[in-house]
Amino acid sequence: MPSFSAHDGTKLAYHVFGDGPPVLCLPGGPTDSAYLGDLGGLSAHRQLIRLDLRGTGQSATPPDTASYRCDRLVDDVEALRKHLGLAQMDLLAHCAGANLAALYVSRHPENVSKLALITPSVRAVGLTIAGELRLETAQLRRNEPWFPEAFAALEAIVAGKATVDSWKTIAPFSYGRWDEAAQAHQAAGDERMNPQIVAAFGAEGAFAPDTTRTALAQFTPPVLLLAGEADLGALPHTIAEFAELFPNAELIVQPAAGHYPWLDHADRFMATITAFLGRTTNPSS
Repeated sequence: MPSFSAHDGTKLAYHVFGDGPPVLCLPGGPTDSAYLGDLGGLSAHRQLIRLDLRGTGQSATPPDTASYRCDRLVDDVEALRKHLGLAQMDLLAHCAGANLAALYVSRHPENVSKLALITPSVRAVGLTIAGELRLETAQLRRNEPWFPEAFAALEAIVAGKATVDSWKTIAPFSYGRWDEAAQAHQAAGDERMNPQIVAAFGAEGAFAPDTTRTALAQFTPPVLLLAGEADLGALPHTIAEFAELFPNAELIVQPAAGHYPWLDHADRFMATITAFLGRTTNPSS
């Protein structure tokens, strides 16, 4: 397994799949990057470099848990870029990884040629998602057999009465199809999640939304924001607001998709991403 040393000596692992121009992939969670797989077959078109964030997957656990904080992980991404010898890179990030990508772009805009944010978290830019909007979007799934129980759990969450079981019960909303593959994917993700790392990732001081927004407004390379039509975690309405923070961004909403669009319709997802990454960048942009 290839690895490199972070600035503090922590050994970080990364995974390489496929051939072609490289794309650095940042996972959400923060958790083991294994759940990304090869992004629905994207490795048939591009070389995917999938980073295991510190303390996850095959990367080492650092002695200082404060180093899990999102803004501090920017240095890990930069160390990987230098290790790979990339003057510039295409950067793809999913969910919470989009927070890290936004902070990286804010600090090192000259190192990113294209930015793809897949069902992104919006914490780094200070956006919020109203509970009522989540409930309204959830109605897209009202004909599913699991809907009544899951919707009741969602109502409890929105009302501030969530339990651990509530969060488990709403899992089907994260997938366009709640089939065996989705259930296995969810179970594996639950197993890999470390609450301590998640808490440290978003600890106080991790995000400075006003500063990040100002920086993103100056980032002129192409940006793609991909939302799932039925994703309660990254609602299309909110991701459209995120897109407006960039001067050169487009929003694409994948129909009937949840939080993991490469699982819901791999061919559609690949067509969207390969078209974006294959686009020629205008040098004057």
